[in-house]
Amino acid sequence: MKKAKIAYLIPSINNSSGMERVLIQKANYLVENFGYQIHLILTEGEERKPFFKLNSEITLHQLDIYFTELDGMSKYKKLVGYFKKQRLLKKRLNDCLCKLKPDITISLLRRDINCINYMTDGSIKLGEFHFNKLNYREFTDNRFPVFVQKLIRKVWMGQLIRELKKLEKFVVLSYEDMNQWSELKNVMVIYNSLPFFPTNQSSCDSKQVIAAGRYMPQKGFDMLIDAWAIVANKHPDWTLRIYGEGFRDELQKQINRLQIHDSCLLEHNIPNISDKYIESSIFVLSSRFEGFGLVIIEAMACGVPPISFACPCGPSEIISDYKDGLLVEPENIVQLADKISFLIDNKQKRKQMGYQARINVERFKIEKIAQQWDELFENLLKEKN
Repeated sequence: MKKAKIAYLIPSINNSSGMERVLIQKANYLVENFGYQIHLILTEGEERKPFFKLNSEITLHQLDIYFTELDGMSKYKKLVGYFKKQRLLKKRLNDCLCKLKPDITISLLRRDINCINYMTDGSIKLGEFHFNKLNYREFTDNRFPVFVQKLIRKVWMGQLIRELKKLEKFVVLSYEDMNQWSELKNVMVIYNSLPFFPTNQSSCDSKQVIAAGRYMPQKGFDMLIDAWAIVANKHPDWTLRIYGEGFRDELQKQINRLQIHDSCLLEHNIPNISDKYIESSIFVLSSRFEGFGLVIIEAMACGVPPISFACPCGPSEIISDYKDGLLVEPENIVQLADKISFLIDNKQKRKQMGYQARINVERFKIEKIAQQWDELFENLLKEKN
């Protein structure tokens, strides 16, 4: 017997982002193990295949809004075009939902959050947040004075909060982030789930450190490279491999300037990242901020002890300091280098932490996280009826 009909709103599913990965894994599991009818409503209308494998019973709906057409336009044209596309989104989304008649509609807080509460289909409306409040909807434009930038962000965030208050539930990824949303009474926490839990695990014997993520300022790879310059001076026989895509040139220039190109390598994304974790002995997350820190639990599932800045939000709730990994003061490059060197110097300690990491991370397995979503859906539908 089929369970409820759930509609998820997301721009596209043809990229390798963590949000898309988590959504596809969850949607597949809800279909295969709970019998939900899952529909994904996309705004970009791109015909490329999903980056991650999608269950054949999941239905895709293309709204063909093409917000990406605004990229590269002047500020004025982009603003005018944005409002036109927002009006189009509101109409097409409402038409789609009224035809589909889902029991629950879930916004992943992209552009649809501005209109989801005005839909007339009658479904329960939820929000699912894959970022963190402190670093969301930032406005940085040096053409404006700092106080104007702060004012714009305040107004922008205020508009978001008004929409979030109207939702039945607003789901975030950490208690640290939940505490930031003091304006809301409908907020709750459901963690991200593990994308995989391999049979094999790292022996923590190899002289290799791994990091993974997009090559962009948020991920702090510039700080990691600076820290690695210190580590490499003490441990020239160890290697750091950073897997990702994005702004590669600037990072490579930094590596060359520090003369660590032999031991610090920028690698491309690969589908079997778990194999690369298992080949490594230490994982490092150097982010300035996170929504959760999915790569941390990926590494832990492979028996690799993580070292992470205690940035907002997520790492401090995932890692038990000195038990299954190490936490570092945010953006403290010297301390990061010291912690990496500590695990390099203490082989038995990193083996113990890696072993404990694999045990402790089981709480993020998909079957446990999906059960929480199932309970949420069931309770909301009971309340409605």
